[in-house]
Amino acid sequence: MTWQDPVPFLRGTAWVDEDGRAVRADPAQLARLPWETAQRAELPIGVRLEFTASPGTRAVEIRYRAAVPEEGPRELRELAHCFALWEGGTCLHEAFTDPAEEATVTVPLPGGRGPFTVHPPESQAPAVLGLRAVGGAVSPAPPRPRWLVHGDSITEGWWSTRPAHAWPAVAGRALGLDPVNLGYAGSARGELATAQQLAALPADLVTLAFGTNCWSGVPYSAPLLYETTRAFVALVRRGHPDTPLLLLSPLLRPEAEATANALGATLADLRAAMEEAARDLVAAGDEHLALLPGRDLLGPGHLADGLHPDDAGHARVAAAVAAAVRSDPALAGRALSRA
Repeated sequence: MTWQDPVPFLRGTAWVDEDGRAVRADPAQLARLPWETAQRAELPIGVRLEFTASPGTRAVEIRYRAAVPEEGPRELRELAHCFALWEGGTCLHEAFTDPAEEATVTVPLPGGRGPFTVHPPESQAPAVLGLRAVGGAVSPAPPRPRWLVHGDSITEGWWSTRPAHAWPAVAGRALGLDPVNLGYAGSARGELATAQQLAALPADLVTLAFGTNCWSGVPYSAPLLYETTRAFVALVRRGHPDTPLLLLSPLLRPEAEATANALGATLADLRAAMEEAARDLVAAGDEHLALLPGRDLLGPGHLADGLHPDDAGHARVAAAVAAAVRSDPALAGRALSRA
């Protein structure tokens, strides 16, 4: 069988650049974004292949191109370079390969139609060039409701051992949604240009999970984060006036909870400001906005490095987000009715 165009099979995509790569920021707007955002947007975090298979299909072959980036933390460069096959909430197989300018990996299928999901490796920025069935045929899986998830390195999935274990991926499976991971490590401080990009993307649900980088790096005061949160939501609402929107305030960060930054704000202060902004927006008439306070979702034992959750921590965040979406009429009505 000849190679099939991968584009109809790709999920979790936001933009495609001129080279045909799935990227996570608008290529025409990169100059308006912080360099950290533009850099991290080159990695296809959360991008995956979803397909059904005809009877007798023994495997799927995936042709790809990848190069190990020289920059970035060592532990991320050394993540397993594997293509993981999932069906529903179960990982069926992992095919381990090496980064290459061009290579083909064969992922065996267990039988049945699926739908199946293949999570490619992420840190090596692979581009899928084509796929084909062995012994049968594969077709793109039906589309699911689209969920935009914006945040920082925690949303990006840092310290999860596989892409499929990052909390947006786990919650997406639980809710039957198509998560589009717009988490940017080292960034996500309420940049208004990012809000405008979110507004321009189609979505059935939007989640905002930024704030912890406003304590360090580029320090914010509590009043500044309050106004930034309101402005960010206002710009997202220009493109999504009635789209369900969940705001997740910063998760536990023990070193920051009671320690003032350069502008005198602790992370507890910043979290309170963000939550106050969300409540004020709801009181002012935003009937499609819900708040999930992040402080108590994790304990210190769920943090791999004092900041980023381990796999169990990501699973806890995913469960809390899924429960919040299911239980709040402002979120569940439109987002889950199409799932």
